[in-house]
Amino acid sequence: MAPTIRIASSSDLPQVAALFNDYRQFYEQPADLELATTFMRDRLQAGDSLVLVIESEEHGIVGFTQLYPLFDSVSAQRSFILYDLYISQSARRQGLARALMIAATDEARRRGAGRLELQTGRSNLPAQRLYEGLGWERDDAFFVYAIHP
Repeated sequence: MAPTIRIASSSDLPQVAALFNDYRQFYEQPADLELATTFMRDRLQAGDSLVLVIESEEHGIVGFTQLYPLFDSVSAQRSFILYDLYISQSARRQGLARALMIAATDEARRRGAGRLELQTGRSNLPAQRLYEGLGWERDDAFFVYAIHP
C-alpha cells in the first residue's frame, strides 16, 4: 500500500519527536530526545507550525516536514518557511521526501501562501537536487544573515 501523508496530531508525538531528534543529529546536534519531544509537543499544541508526516502501514511514521508561517511584505501575502524535512534512513531513496515536499507545497497553497522558502546546507547536494527537480529556485540575489542573541 502507498504511504499516507497527513497533518500531524498530538498522538503522533512519540514518532515525530524521535525523527526530529534524528534530524537534529544530522545537523550535528547532540542526541536529546527529551528536548526533541518538548519542542515538538510545544509546536503541535500551540499550532504555530504546520507538521506533515508520511507513514507506511508497515513502519508507521517514517518522515516529516515542518513549515512555519510568515508573511511576505513585498507581495503582501502569506508565506511559509519549510524549515525541517527528514526521512528515516531505512525509508530513503523511495521518493518519500519528494512526495512530502509536494504535499507541503499543496497544503501551503491551500492555506493561501504565495511563497515558500527553505534553506539547506551548501554541501547537502542530494537535497538541492530534490528541490531543484521540484521547481524550487536557488536565490543568489540575497544574503542570509543570522544573530544568536
